[in-house]
Amino acid sequence: MNTASASATATATATATDERSLSARETVKALYVYVRPHRWAVALGLLCALVGAAGGLLQPLATKALVDRMASGGTIAGILIGLTVLVVLGAAVEAFGAYVLERTAESVVLAARRTVVGRLLRLRIAEWERIPPGDLMSRVTSDTTLLRAVSTQAVVSAATGAVAFAAAIVMMAVLDVVLLGVTLGVVLLVGGAVALVMPRIARATERSQQAVGEISVALERAFGAFRTVKASGAEERETVRVEAAARRAWRHGVKSAKWESVAGSADELAVQLAFLAVLAVGGARVASGEIPVSTLIAFLLYLFYLIDPVSRLVDAVSQYQEGAAAISRIAQVERLATEPTAGRKDVLPRQGAAVPGPASVRFDGVSFRYRPGLPYVHEQVSFEVPGAGTTAFVGPSGAGKSTVFALIERFHEVTGGRVLVDGKDVQDWSLSELRSAIGYVEQDAPVLAGTLRENLVFAAPGATDDDLRDVLARTKLDTLVERLPHGLDTPVGHRGSKLSGGERQRVAVARALLRRPRLLLLDEATSQLDAVNELALRDVVTEVAQKTTVLVVAHRLSTVTGADRIVVMDAGRVRAVGTHEELVAQDRLYAQLAATQLLTPGR
Repeated sequence: MNTASASATATATATATDERSLSARETVKALYVYVRPHRWAVALGLLCALVGAAGGLLQPLATKALVDRMASGGTIAGILIGLTVLVVLGAAVEAFGAYVLERTAESVVLAARRTVVGRLLRLRIAEWERIPPGDLMSRVTSDTTLLRAVSTQAVVSAATGAVAFAAAIVMMAVLDVVLLGVTLGVVLLVGGAVALVMPRIARATERSQQAVGEISVALERAFGAFRTVKASGAEERETVRVEAAARRAWRHGVKSAKWESVAGSADELAVQLAFLAVLAVGGARVASGEIPVSTLIAFLLYLFYLIDPVSRLVDAVSQYQEGAAAISRIAQVERLATEPTAGRKDVLPRQGAAVPGPASVRFDGVSFRYRPGLPYVHEQVSFEVPGAGTTAFVGPSGAGKSTVFALIERFHEVTGGRVLVDGKDVQDWSLSELRSAIGYVEQDAPVLAGTLRENLVFAAPGATDDDLRDVLARTKLDTLVERLPHGLDTPVGHRGSKLSGGERQRVAVARALLRRPRLLLLDEATSQLDAVNELALRDVVTEVAQKTTVLVVAHRLSTVTGADRIVVMDAGRVRAVGTHEELVAQDRLYAQLAATQLLTPGR
């Protein structure tokens, strides 16, 4: 099997595993996890609903007593007052129960969103790279919203509907068994037809939710490269892409609505047909003297009373089908691989505390590939950085330079060999302890939406104003702060859109320096800087390297020549290690790269 086929097979297998639908038992179990903390509130809502249903159950009997009292010439004032109190009390109790359930439903949605968001932010990088962010966002927004109905209303509707239906059937049996048989025959006939519709609702709802996720994916794609979209004149094309996903969501939503409308009208149809049948049979029984007219009236009232519990049962099943689709998609998130959790420590040392020295790094026969079937990115990579000083990584595009940093940070786990920091395998470090010792500047130097201050202290929330002033001066950001209308508290825009590329890189470097790392990883951190700012930043790195281990992926010769050691990589292997002068004399590839004055960036 070739690499592409293996990759496709692996992807298909992973997707099939992740998108496996839950069985009914698994769905109920997953739902109960969210409902369990609120079970007493749900029970209270159920009790209120049952009280309201009991009030409705007594009304036909009270009506029968009223008709009989009128037939005998007795007073009806007491019965009327009792009926009024019954109606008002039942409505008040049901309204309170509805509020309790709505509040509980919102709490369930909040808990689900907190759980999903917490898990998404702990995803392993490999999972995050595999799944479009827009689809993950739709799990947090639209999918969790569907839990609102199924977590409380469906449970209570099913319970009250079943109890009220059973109680009404008992009361109808007491009144007249023959008429009950006619009623049940019609209800079962229509109910059987409705049962055939429910799976269609579930399928249509799940496909609609998937399409909503596709809308998020398409929008995230366009907004993530907004300037490129405009510069390319691609607004219309991207609009068409989003509209296509929106139309798919509309199509499946309409299909779901169609079957829901069929199911929703079935209860009224069943009662209307039963009414006609009962009226015909009951009228004949009244005419023959087998039952009094008050019994027929009470029976018909119970028949109309059945509309509500039957409607509740149908709604509960419909809501369950919709919720099951959402729960299945949320459960898929819970099956994704995540990093272990651990308490995050303040990365700044306490006043007067001893600061640990620079970290050593060693790669010992490291091999790595993203998953089985794909080519190796690293093959038997070995090198050693004893501590302090600057080590530069150079090589052609695709040599595996940036992957070195990813393996040190444990964004990915090695396929073979060991990565050691301070002589200890990184897999034996807790992630929080490992990463708190590292300052990392990514290749694209991301800046988050928010203020400049928030971005600077993002990796070191305990940084003081003195720390900020110091790092601003060292990275030449102090002049930027002076120009900004609100200084450090000026918003920098979505992904730092209000800053230049060079300013974003300096912000990223300042953010890493504030962390006071023992190991500083710079992935092409000067690629967008002008000569003046690059020189200033190089001086800062040189100063930092006296007390910190600095690893640099570089593509500019000026960054490389001053390094204490240079690791030349090619095709996932270490080709040579030495100083600039040694490598120019000994390694042909490095000599060629140095001669061009441009070392090609790449992973």
